[in-house]
Amino acid sequence: MRTTSLAAIVGLALFGSVATASADDVTGTYDVKYEEVSTNCPSPLKYGNGKLEVKTKGTTVTVDIDRTPLMQGSVGKGGKVSAKSKSGGTALDGMSGVFSVAGKITPEGMLSFVMVGEYTAGGKALCSQSWNVVGSKADDAKQAPPKTKKSTDPFLPQLLR
Repeated sequence: MRTTSLAAIVGLALFGSVATASADDVTGTYDVKYEEVSTNCPSPLKYGNGKLEVKTKGTTVTVDIDRTPLMQGSVGKGGKVSAKSKSGGTALDGMSGVFSVAGKITPEGMLSFVMVGEYTAGGKALCSQSWNVVGSKADDAKQAPPKTKKSTDPFLPQLLR
């Protein structure tokens, strides 16, 4: 009975560490490309290749894209990310926008989002635009494991026999 209780406690501890690890796995800077999917805007915003930053605190996530209001949301199981901004200024004068992203970041550091921008001016809805955003983690977090040194001790092979 004691062994079962200990196994349950260890299992819960491991599950808890895996849940926090998945949120931490999405944190980082990503090199991304933006592919416009649709727009009904007369002067759509253009995004060139760039950087996108994802920060987490617990299950809360912030997504920071240059020239775009900061988006906040949540990280779910399997690296699923959903975030939305408050209305903020855009690169086009007089236009405000609300932006949102939804998608996934894999444990290998591959990002795949759909981003939507909904624009207003003077309190009136103007148009909307959407992009596919894809990229990979730019951090050096994906380093190779440290190399192990070969033993030069002549007695070690004899001890292992």
